[in-house]
Amino acid sequence: MPDLILADGGITQIRAIKKALKETGVDIPVFGMVKDSHHSTRALEDENRHEFPISEKLFLFITSLQDEVHKTAIEYHIKVRDKEMTKSKLDYIEGIGEKKRTLLLKQFGSVSKIKEASIDELTKIKGINEALAKKIKDEL
Repeated sequence: MPDLILADGGITQIRAIKKALKETGVDIPVFGMVKDSHHSTRALEDENRHEFPISEKLFLFITSLQDEVHKTAIEYHIKVRDKEMTKSKLDYIEGIGEKKRTLLLKQFGSVSKIKEASIDELTKIKGINEALAKKIKDEL
């Protein structure tokens, strides 16, 4: 278990973390980061709103942690956004997973060509039976 938890937020986050820890029977000190008007951490605070000033070394350490967390969060959100942008109508049809979608697109070239395909043509794709082919036609 960690010796300390730092929350990149205020009292609301501190109390939520403390509540979760209490529910699991764990008692770890939790401190939130008090920000100045430039969103830089100027102090730490505990669940009782007691502020603790930080040294220059601790400021630099906390800043490096915040930078890494923010970088990871941004990369994650970019990945999610990019994945969402590359979705097609096929991704929303129950029974069509990544493999079947890939096979369909490889065979027909585009969603519009899949839409134009006959049920018989669709059932020639591995894993697509007549019921699923009808569902594809209905939903596209």
